Amino acid sequence: MEQKNQLREDALDFAITVSDMCDKINSCSVYKNQLIRSSSSIGANIFEARYAQSNADFISKLEIALKECYETEYWMELLYRKHVISDEQFQNITNQCGSIRRRLIASVKTMKAKNHTSSKEVV
Repeated sequence: MEQKNQLREDALDFAITVSDMCDKINSCSVYKNQLIRSSSSIGANIFEARYAQSNADFISKLEIALKECYETEYWMELLYRKHVISDEQFQNITNQCGSIRRRLIASVKTMKAKNHTSSKEVV
């Protein structure tokens, strides 16, 4: 349970970091807004998974959060290639996002394996 709480906290901190960075960007408002939306959606879906109605719903919420990680990485790369954010900002935020993404992948794999095992026990 503690690891899941840490993932939620890290996702929340990540969204704040991205938002703070975006507050300082004066151009590319469409891209910047997309980045804020996708980065904050990661945490929103992780938080929502806490109240999932089933294991399948829990997995679905984490998979949505995972997709939002990939989208966040896309918007970061776009802003980086447009020279709107620095090398340091790009590396810092993509590293944070990558860490969250890897933990989401591990959580989804674990839950799917548990569901698969549970399904076999019922049969």
